[in-house]
Amino acid sequence: MGANDVANSFSTSVSSRSLSFRKAILAAAICEFLGAILVGARVASTIKDSIIPLSNFPTVGFQMLGFACVSAGSSTFQIFATRLGMPVSATHTVIGSVIGVGIASGGAQSVNWKWDGVGQVFASWGIAPAISGGFAAIIFLITKYGILKRKNSATLAFIAAPIYFFVVAAILTMAILWKGASTVKVDELSTGTLVGSIIGTGAAVALLSILFFLPYVHCQVIKKDYTIKIWHIFLGPLLWFRKAPEDANDNTLAVPDYYAGHREEDWSHLDGQYKKPETIDAAEECRSISQKSVHSQPQADANHPSKLSEEVEKQDITGRPPKPNYHPIEGAWIEPWNIWIGLRYNLLPFLNYYLFGGLRTDIHQMQKSGSDKTQARIRDMHAEATQYDNNTEHIFSFMQVMTACVASFSHGSNDVSNAIAPLAAVYYCWSTSEYSGEKSEIPVWVIAFGGIGIVIGLATYGWRLMSVLGNRLTLHSPSRGFSMELGASITVILASQFGIPVSSTQSITGATVGVSCCSGTFKTTNWKALAFFFYSWCITLPLAGIVSGCLFGIIANAPGFHNI
Repeated sequence: MGANDVANSFSTSVSSRSLSFRKAILAAAICEFLGAILVGARVASTIKDSIIPLSNFPTVGFQMLGFACVSAGSSTFQIFATRLGMPVSATHTVIGSVIGVGIASGGAQSVNWKWDGVGQVFASWGIAPAISGGFAAIIFLITKYGILKRKNSATLAFIAAPIYFFVVAAILTMAILWKGASTVKVDELSTGTLVGSIIGTGAAVALLSILFFLPYVHCQVIKKDYTIKIWHIFLGPLLWFRKAPEDANDNTLAVPDYYAGHREEDWSHLDGQYKKPETIDAAEECRSISQKSVHSQPQADANHPSKLSEEVEKQDITGRPPKPNYHPIEGAWIEPWNIWIGLRYNLLPFLNYYLFGGLRTDIHQMQKSGSDKTQARIRDMHAEATQYDNNTEHIFSFMQVMTACVASFSHGSNDVSNAIAPLAAVYYCWSTSEYSGEKSEIPVWVIAFGGIGIVIGLATYGWRLMSVLGNRLTLHSPSRGFSMELGASITVILASQFGIPVSSTQSITGATVGVSCCSGTFKTTNWKALAFFFYSWCITLPLAGIVSGCLFGIIANAPGFHNI
């Protein structure tokens, strides 16, 4: 779930450069985990109870087996989908696995195909993207014509920031109360208490933005103070009196360049100026590798330009760190020296590459990688999108980070319980010898287990899904990413009120397309990739169901001592 569902949610923040990949992992680690522990569900999710009846399982042991197969099937499919770069919903994957087990245990007639069961899932494939796309488009159009396209856009964004913070904080508070905070009995709160909580939170955040955010951004955007650090934000009003360096000007880059790598001149290699790796001589390749501080090649590889070309291509074009150079073993592996070589020079580099290589991955370079034809298509797509003032985009980057973190908190409090519901059901059956029903308690350690697993998945394999999202779907920037995430959050709020199990993955995808259509022309969206994503949603339920259902059928009907 962390490698796919959460990676998809944070891809907008990483792609727009509001957060680096490492900072996104840290934000997810804190927000997803705290959301799951503090306000996460304490009873097993009811998604299984409204889809298949408990009568499908003749004994408690069969229910344990069924939901163990649900866990196995859903996790297997999500790994498969992540490997192929398919953004799928963790909740819908679990639902598909439950359907498969239901068919294997009681036949297709035992599955609730009506609107209050599986029907809502099918409907959400179109409902969630359409609604989130509409909300995101409205938010972006207001921002675009009210701020971004104005001559004094940075000043207007500076003035409007507290208003934006108030609206965003109020909406995200509703998201947490109505969607995420299952331990908070919203129905038991009075209307005045609920409204007061929402407006009070928005007002408090707006006040904090005036006291701390505006002085900090003023130093960066207006004073061009390139020496200020993020921790200076806690100085608050004192920053109004901070003097900028004497050499501070528009060229000192007090704020990040959010459009770096996406301008026309950054694609000059596609116009004949790019030297393909196979055309570079061995000496030049050696110098390139040395300058980039990648792993040195053995001396024998100096006479094999193709190997060196592969290293240059991996580091420069794909964004992935080069694979380690494994040390050959001569003689029997059982010899002490060879065991040492295998552990020290082969196993440890292998683990380091596959466990921590994602932290060294350049996500933005990966999103631009591919054949010359693919890169040309991405370049033309980005050229159709308007690029706005960088200082204005910087102001929106803070709001995007807040939106991403609070949405992550809500995501962790709600979707973690759905993902670990099969495990909770198995544990409940094992510990009590009773059926796991609608109100089965979920131990805190199970929720913590799911939260930790999400963070590990994002850190180790989240780069894989991010590489096919973000700027590969459309040009991202903080103002666009902020609109996408806020539009998706509004959709989740409305869906939770109407009881529709929409996916955060499908919501953010629809919001991305909605903003993309308002960023330029019809060509600003990668429609081919979007069709692939919709295809992945369609195959989620049947494939996850086949894996879980076949696994359950094989084990449940296997020969045993009781039926000999």
